[in-house]
Amino acid sequence: MKLSVVIVNYNVKYYLQQCLESLQRALKGVEAEVFVVDNHSHDGSVAYLRSRFPDVHFIASAHNLGFAGGNNIAIRQSKGEYVLLLNPDTVVGEEVIHASIDFMDSHPAAGGHGVQMLTHCGERALESRRGLPSPMVSFYKMVGLCKHFPQSDRFAHYYMGSLPWDVPGKIEVISGAYCFLRRAALDKVGLLDEDFFMYGEDVDLSYRLLKGGFENWYLPVRILHYKGESTQKSSFRYVHVFYDAMLIFFRKHYGGMNALWRLPIKTAIYVKAFGSLIGTTIRATRKKLGFRTSKAKSFPHYIFVAGKDVMGKCQQLATDNALVAEYRVADKDSLQHTHADLLKEFGGKNRPYCIVYDTDLFSYQDILNVFAEQPKQNIHIGFYHRKENRVVTMMEVIGD
Repeated sequence: MKLSVVIVNYNVKYYLQQCLESLQRALKGVEAEVFVVDNHSHDGSVAYLRSRFPDVHFIASAHNLGFAGGNNIAIRQSKGEYVLLLNPDTVVGEEVIHASIDFMDSHPAAGGHGVQMLTHCGERALESRRGLPSPMVSFYKMVGLCKHFPQSDRFAHYYMGSLPWDVPGKIEVISGAYCFLRRAALDKVGLLDEDFFMYGEDVDLSYRLLKGGFENWYLPVRILHYKGESTQKSSFRYVHVFYDAMLIFFRKHYGGMNALWRLPIKTAIYVKAFGSLIGTTIRATRKKLGFRTSKAKSFPHYIFVAGKDVMGKCQQLATDNALVAEYRVADKDSLQHTHADLLKEFGGKNRPYCIVYDTDLFSYQDILNVFAEQPKQNIHIGFYHRKENRVVTMMEVIGD
């Protein structure tokens, strides 16, 4: 067995379905097995997906084991030479898996690698390449130096901002959203640390790979990762859980850290958490008082790009769901110029647009590439799935 793919799911069945469909294409010609560990979802994920993907090994946990616990259960059952930890809210380009295997086969010192993750509008996610959050690196990020000097090798080391995006490069932290690992490396350094329930597991594992004598790499092949954008990073819960994971990491790997460093880091954590709580309260109060964003600007304008044979279904879907939409009939060779025309027409306008591409007509890889080549903040990625007559975007699933 060449590859074992492990996905931990929690209440995102339609995103997981899309992920598995993209994975099916990407795994063509690969001897692989796929595990889905469902962390006690309440949306009927397993019942819905099991019959649709009979070759996938579904493990329905009676409890929420967290990211680390869920992954470890499947890793122990898997047999692949390589193990890919993949988030359910991702879309994998058709070329990505083959590129990953080829790279690992030709780089025996690599313990693992990550890829270029895209946001909902095609921008490169900074989390694609990260440095270890040492006390100094974390301090630079917390005080804003990382943001103000994004290409500095010193101040922006948290996101390794000095590295080029278009060539492979050595990094320190591999994102858990797409973490391609050598089993021999896992056998040496151990599985994910279950003291981390959510966030930080990938940082800890990456550090142990480096300490074990392995290299961690970044590859410039693309996937879409919704969570980097959809997570409520301003919420009190996110700040608390994320920075609590940082404290676990510090205690584990920097146990001898001077108290002079521990105090400002802990202070920064609680200040950020308190600030997030205040911000959440203000937003809730404004909403109650009627100070709301114009709905005309907050709801996206949908543009369906699909084959002539399904355009009627797209129009009916939009009508049934009261979408503001328009339509472009396309063929498999028209993606580049159609997308370029749409960017000229709608890019930069003061409202969001979602270009919804027919995934039977176009490959996931090509769709991601056209967005990545010229990202626009107000132009979002959407996928139309013919079989289900469904649209999936970062913000919503339409037609379920």
